[in-house]
Amino acid sequence: MQTLSTKPSLSDSGGPLLAGVAAAVAGTGAVLAFADADSVLRGPFTLFFLLVAPGAAIGAALRGLEPFGRVVASVAGAIAVNLLVAQGMIATHSWSVPGGIAAVTAISSLVLLLSLVRRVRGRTERRRT
Repeated sequence: MQTLSTKPSLSDSGGPLLAGVAAAVAGTGAVLAFADADSVLRGPFTLFFLLVAPGAAIGAALRGLEPFGRVVASVAGAIAVNLLVAQGMIATHSWSVPGGIAAVTAISSLVLLLSLVRRVRGRTERRRT
């Protein structure tokens, strides 16, 4: 007897591998920016981090949207977060690259944490009813 499965195997899609590589590149960009390393890869990897970190956090919070709308909203949100951090730091005369990276990291972490708490709270409320 043959069992048919609707779940794709890990070898069918490169999703987890691609996500892991993106996380490694983004983390490397943040570390290179904090360390003030003289590397050719510092600029592109840091820019990748500045787009991916808030974009992934916002995308995780917008689970109800269709994939295309989620991507558009998360990219727009990532650009907005970066612009607001830069504008706020320039307005307070406290601009620095490590400070900007830290602020974007803190905001992205907060958004991701809030979406995870909301998701867990929703599960427990559904179980009670």
